[in-house]
Amino acid sequence: MPDPPGPSDVPVPEPGTFPVGELLAWYRLHRRSLPWRETRDPYRIWLSEVMLQQTQVGTVVPYYERFLNRFPTIADLARASEEEVLKVWENLGYYARARQLHKAAGIVMKTYGGVIPERPEDLAGLPGVGPYTAGAVSSIAFGQDVAAIDGNVRRVLCRHFALAGVMADKEGLRYLSGLLEAVLPSGMAGDFNQALMELGATICRPREPLCEDCPLGENCLARIHATPEAFPSRREKQKVPVRHAVAAIIRDTHGRVLLIKRSSRGLLGSLWKFPGGFAEPGEEPSDALARSVQEETGIKISEDVFLGTVRHAYTHFRLRLHVFSCPVSDGLPVDGSCKDCRWAFPGEIRDLPLGKADRQAADRARLSGELPGM
Repeated sequence: MPDPPGPSDVPVPEPGTFPVGELLAWYRLHRRSLPWRETRDPYRIWLSEVMLQQTQVGTVVPYYERFLNRFPTIADLARASEEEVLKVWENLGYYARARQLHKAAGIVMKTYGGVIPERPEDLAGLPGVGPYTAGAVSSIAFGQDVAAIDGNVRRVLCRHFALAGVMADKEGLRYLSGLLEAVLPSGMAGDFNQALMELGATICRPREPLCEDCPLGENCLARIHATPEAFPSRREKQKVPVRHAVAAIIRDTHGRVLLIKRSSRGLLGSLWKFPGGFAEPGEEPSDALARSVQEETGIKISEDVFLGTVRHAYTHFRLRLHVFSCPVSDGLPVDGSCKDCRWAFPGEIRDLPLGKADRQAADRARLSGELPGM
């Protein structure tokens, strides 16, 4: 078989060449019952789309329901503090999503009078809203005739039209948008977009697709050539590095524990953590502990007691967090002397937003007797 065509080689299909009717009929019969599909409330649909970014449906559902119990309207979300939002989001990961959603809620209240805009170009101007989320909310909540392309939709289209060379970059997504807009059923874009997403999630899976159950199967070029898993092309996976870090459990004479608030930027922005940081290449954990704690807080540690290692996997690296109990010899901050730190009794730590690894470090310290009453 010749090499599959690239984006510039494949003409946009004429309306009618894509089995839209079969896809919509399949969706009506087989779509999963999900809470955000039982509403046209743009806030709830927007929230679901944000939570579903890089997170599986089964994980999202309880967080979605918990979030709405705490912030039932966009006004409630805008009024909340960032710390309250991050606490409800805790362990769902990719915390920038929560921070941007909270910031966007404030903009909607101030700029749009609390009414979420309908047009995708207005939605795309809000923090954290990219082309996919704007298209999904605009089409599903407001019935706008716009495409929404996530990873599932991209996979379905690349297989159906045998587009191995279409990457998930701006050029590739622009091309796929042209494909979709040519076959988009007027007035039904919301169902059409969701049908493609559902098909990719349940039938046209990345591995071992269920081609026999696919409503598009007879027209799918990848299936005709018996090569569905060859589409779309995959970049070679890079080896995931392991990074070592340290966390210090530092208590004062009142039994309180020192916590540091992370910068608002970065992977776990605005969450609380224990003092410490990443080890340098070849640096022993105990040496990294003394260095990083002094750099971060000015505290000099007199000795340390190893409590154990917490393991956690992020998208681009695997973390080994070494946890220590640390008596202090000099530099202990007093209340109010540290802008980004606070003293918390062990019981208060439960109510603060921490990353999963730091939460596991707190559990390790509790089991070791270092955080009684947590």
